[in-house]
Amino acid sequence: MEAIETIASLWIDEHPEYHAELANVEVALAAIGQAEDRQTSCFLHLSMHLSITEQCSIDQPRGIRQAVELLTHRLDSLHDAHHVAMECLGQMIWDSQRNGQPPDGNTYVACVQRQATRD
Repeated sequence: MEAIETIASLWIDEHPEYHAELANVEVALAAIGQAEDRQTSCFLHLSMHLSITEQCSIDQPRGIRQAVELLTHRLDSLHDAHHVAMECLGQMIWDSQRNGQPPDGNTYVACVQRQATRD
């Protein structure tokens, strides 16, 4: 497997709720972009895990690695830390699209840092 496929497989293992959906390649590919109301897209969710993993590996935006590490320590779970960071990442993307501006990595990192240091 390619390195990204290995990383993806590790995150897929962490999400047994997606295993049935991903078991059939044709069905999985047909479901891309077809998430029902209140249903999380497994592709979007896993893509966000991959994005955060890559961001941390290269510390881009600057400071994200430390912020996610601190959040992981506070929550005692990398998986849970990713889920919290996903909320910040999603908010940054939403704000960027709504305002017609480039994504603001500093705001994203600050959001994760706030989550890491809150009581």
